[in-house]
Amino acid sequence: MIYLQLFWSFIQIGLFSFGGGYAAMPLIQGQVVTDHGWLTMSEFTDLITISQMTPGPIAVNSATFVGLKIAGIPGAVVATLGCILPSCIIVTVLAKLYLKYRSMDMLQGVLRSLRPAVVAMIASAGILILMTAFWGSNTITFTGTKWVMVLIFAICVVILRKTKMNPIWVMVLAGVIKVFVSLV
Repeated sequence: MIYLQLFWSFIQIGLFSFGGGYAAMPLIQGQVVTDHGWLTMSEFTDLITISQMTPGPIAVNSATFVGLKIAGIPGAVVATLGCILPSCIIVTVLAKLYLKYRSMDMLQGVLRSLRPAVVAMIASAGILILMTAFWGSNTITFTGTKWVMVLIFAICVVILRKTKMNPIWVMVLAGVIKVFVSLV
């Protein structure tokens, strides 16, 4: 039964996550944290961090991680298949249709109209992750703010904007700063 739940949850994520992994984060959170309670919000934040640092798409890495945590290797396989199956089918069908109708103005209009929705989903996911990192929940209070996390975030933004350092090295630096602060 758990395999069917994993497959069904991740097939929904794979089917409705237009715009890539960042746009899929609210859907993944809804399935694994809110609906099924497979992960806590803190574990979900860790999942997103790990999924970004490992090779491959965020949604696929998330599916593999959640499946492995919930039902071992068979769960990882089932969840990953559920996540990629809709994309494989949809991309195959769309490629055939696009090749046939690519010069149509209506098709170009549909593609342009999807962009704002994708941007909004990515912004929503980013805000949720920042809220979890800074306050640990959806409740924003001045006294509950984790100022170390705010400072690390600010340092990373400045480094990314001013030095154009590779984002991977900035993530490593943020992790090193956090470990150092935790030890002190």
